[in-house]
Amino acid sequence: MFDLRYHVASLVAVFLALIIGILVGVGLSGSGVTKNADLKVARAQIDDLNSKNTNLETQVTELQKTQNAFSIVYPAVMRDLLTDKRIAILYVGPKDQSIEQAIERTLDDANAPPPVRIVSLKVPIDAQRLDTILFAKGAQFTRYVGADKLSALGAALGTEFEAGGQTQLWKLLGNQLIAERTGNVRQRVDGVIVVRTVKPQPGDTARFLHGVMTGLAGGNMPAVGVEKSGSNPSAVSPGSDFPSPYFGIPPVAIS
Repeated sequence: MFDLRYHVASLVAVFLALIIGILVGVGLSGSGVTKNADLKVARAQIDDLNSKNTNLETQVTELQKTQNAFSIVYPAVMRDLLTDKRIAILYVGPKDQSIEQAIERTLDDANAPPPVRIVSLKVPIDAQRLDTILFAKGAQFTRYVGADKLSALGAALGTEFEAGGQTQLWKLLGNQLIAERTGNVRQRVDGVIVVRTVKPQPGDTARFLHGVMTGLAGGNMPAVGVEKSGSNPSAVSPGSDFPSPYFGIPPVAIS
């Protein structure tokens, strides 16, 4: 919402610059540089740009009103909304400091503590290497071996990520899957925030991530997917690479 306001303001500046340029051209007409026909075209362009500029200024005014209203309502809505709630963050790809800061500000506004744990996944995955590790550990883990089991493996990891505790699969496959990890891995959380910082993933990685998101969405606690406003391609807009955005996890775009 706020990004759009600045974008509209910049467009206003562009239109003003165009108008000034046209006026300069009109000013040259006295020296015979511009013909009468050209002057008529220039005046028509000025009228059109003035109209568009007025519309944009109106949009800026309306957006400013919306922002002011939001600023008034936001503290009341957020106050104590997540008091003492334990939140975990899962990155698909490397961590993003600006997104993390935005998340932490939001949690603080809602009176929640800092994230309990933050994990960033390495993508794309090496499915063959995962199978080798799982197969070596016997029957308890061989049920996840094979390309057709990647979704089930991801779902089990998603469930473990929320629940904490022993997290056997994360311990076994952590070196292959985790790029970075901070915080308490054993503590159960009350909600999960998912952030995708890489482009859409095909093949084995897509099947695996589908499972992870399905495992998170199917748990007994809330999960939400976030991304920066204006991200392209988007993971939260209709028709994105995540069918039913984030595979059932409700999406949110943040500035």
